[in-house]
Amino acid sequence: MAALRFGAFRGGIETVLKSVLVVCVGNICRSPLGERMLQDALQGSGITVASCGIAAVVGHGADATAATVAAEAGVTLDGHVARQFTPEIGKAHDLILVMEPGHKREIARLSPELSGRIMLFDHWTGGTGIADPYRQPRAFHEDVHARLAAAADAWAAKLAPARRQQVSG
Repeated sequence: MAALRFGAFRGGIETVLKSVLVVCVGNICRSPLGERMLQDALQGSGITVASCGIAAVVGHGADATAATVAAEAGVTLDGHVARQFTPEIGKAHDLILVMEPGHKREIARLSPELSGRIMLFDHWTGGTGIADPYRQPRAFHEDVHARLAAAADAWAAKLAPARRQQVSG
């Protein structure tokens, strides 16, 4: 596992981040969308992205409204199956991006050794957290989608800057 110091050197060897885990509560709205957006933004970087929930609706697909809003923006949530966060899943990833500060606390409580790997998904775009759109009106889902898109792009610019320059240039 790589340390979470972007561009940092440890003992003269640059650390390389290879995997990101995106976490929310149910793993049916925010984290699957964040996963797919970040994976798209990091395409070709060699960084893998997965998702799960701290109180997942295990075995369920993405929320219908979240999936519709995503599809209209060109992001598919097809094939997503919600899964529960476990310390083992967390340990298998270099960076854990959560939607709310309370998620950071819960993961650190379950697995204290992961606390240094956990950051907010919107860290680079405000760092206040992204509210849960579950059972909220469509407009709320649209706002969450926009916030996730901006945050995914910001993370991609930090994690794979050469890739972002190729796409935008």
